[in-house]
Amino acid sequence: MPKIAIIGTTIWGKTLGVVLAQKGLPVKLWARTEREVIQLRSAGSNLAVLPDTTLPPQLSITSSLSETLAEAKTVILAVPSQAMRQNIRLVTDYLDESMLVVSAAKGLEIGSSKRMSQVIAEEIDPRFWSNICVLSGPNLSREILRGLPAATVVAAENEAVARITQKLLTAPNLCVYTNTDVIGVELGGALKNIIALGAGMADGLGYGDNAKAAFMTRGLTEMTALGVAVGANPLTFSGLAGLGDLIATCASPLSRNHYVGVELTNGRSLNEITDSMTGVAEGVTTTIAARNLAQQLGVEMPITERIYQILYEGVNPRQAAAELMEADTRHELAGRKWKLFSLFRRRKRS
Repeated sequence: MPKIAIIGTTIWGKTLGVVLAQKGLPVKLWARTEREVIQLRSAGSNLAVLPDTTLPPQLSITSSLSETLAEAKTVILAVPSQAMRQNIRLVTDYLDESMLVVSAAKGLEIGSSKRMSQVIAEEIDPRFWSNICVLSGPNLSREILRGLPAATVVAAENEAVARITQKLLTAPNLCVYTNTDVIGVELGGALKNIIALGAGMADGLGYGDNAKAAFMTRGLTEMTALGVAVGANPLTFSGLAGLGDLIATCASPLSRNHYVGVELTNGRSLNEITDSMTGVAEGVTTTIAARNLAQQLGVEMPITERIYQILYEGVNPRQAAAELMEADTRHELAGRKWKLFSLFRRRKRS
């Protein structure tokens, strides 16, 4: 059985560890300190924040990086996006040409605005670039741990690598699809968190389903526009890593980003909200990175801009929503530097 190493004790990292160990694969979960190892081991059945989730015998926890990665055939990096670079630097000396490197993070790096696969590629030997995969989709951890059915996407530039990873990660309640559009899959997973912040605000303000549906749809169009500008396939955004993840994250009370949006409408400060959370709401930092990337490319992202203003400039959510509604309306696929209208416009009949 191929051994799997998981870097990161995030709830998603622990969830993947439980799911993979339950199918009989030997899994090593790396914690940064021995204290954390003791806490996780003593938690026992509460490992993944669910009282009825038991620790499978095939899953072990250690603070030894060498023990975690020894003889591993796959390393899954389930860490917050802003910690990806420092974590892949720890792993790089243990990699070889046969080891798959899977990013399970959904975010963009502040400062560089790079996707996680780009961050990983900058830190590892170019010989291993073909082994980089990204995992994304509508994957709410608590539902997966309850045994509820879910689907996800693994993307790699090499389809054969994606299929190997697909076989490895597929579980009875987790259907894994493949894709070769790494850019689209990563951006779908990262950018939908920004839209989920806004969806939470819409719910918090009591705007109703019509407004929320319109907001999500416009958000998806905005996500697709930025994706196309950097080389993604627009169809990827209608798939699990785009529309699928967007629906789950914008609609579910289990979504951390949706929670942050709701709490902002209750008058709480961003710092107060995030300090009280046990996990990371990736949309908070991704908003900065996506906004910078859009500005570099000259791409209009009005929703991202308004979310940024709410998070970092103190703009009231109700005021920002009103400004979005008052914005100039055009063809729904037309925007500055958007290529969507030209992609879908029908050719005139001769």
